[in-house]
Amino acid sequence: MLGAPEVLQFGKNFIQLIGAKRALDIGTFTGASALSWALALPPNGEVISMDIGHEALNNVGKPVINSKPEIAKKIKFELGSAIDTLDNLLKNGESGKFDFAFIDADKPNYSNYYKKCMELLRSGGVILVDNSLWNGSVAREPNRDENTKAIDACNKLIFDDPASNSALINVGDGLHIAFKK
Repeated sequence: MLGAPEVLQFGKNFIQLIGAKRALDIGTFTGASALSWALALPPNGEVISMDIGHEALNNVGKPVINSKPEIAKKIKFELGSAIDTLDNLLKNGESGKFDFAFIDADKPNYSNYYKKCMELLRSGGVILVDNSLWNGSVAREPNRDENTKAIDACNKLIFDDPASNSALINVGDGLHIAFKK
């Protein structure tokens, strides 16, 4: 449940390449992805990381993140539904004000997350959708059928979206990259 190192490095590279200042991190878990994005952002950068639970973050990630105050100050951890957090950002006039988004949370909401992130991203912004090739066994993933269908639906949504250009690449267990036009 921790992002593959190559995916995190790839994301950091994109953040620096596009000159990102604001990032969305959907699926906090230990905070590894939020930390990666914060490391790549400039000193005035901001990561909004969201998850329905912060147990792993509090037990594993926070001690590491908080040891570097200059990095920790860039990350805002939101506890609760990512859909609600994204909706609140949209209601507060944040459309088009983010540069980067990373989606790695509950698979059935991948398409919903993608749509909301597309609204929140500026033109030229980048979305990375993790687990897009779903490399795993049924024994390891108890909800694989539902999750696999949701991932497939999200991949199709991204491919068919006239508002983005995309590429599905074999990094980690699949990374779908969408570039907002």
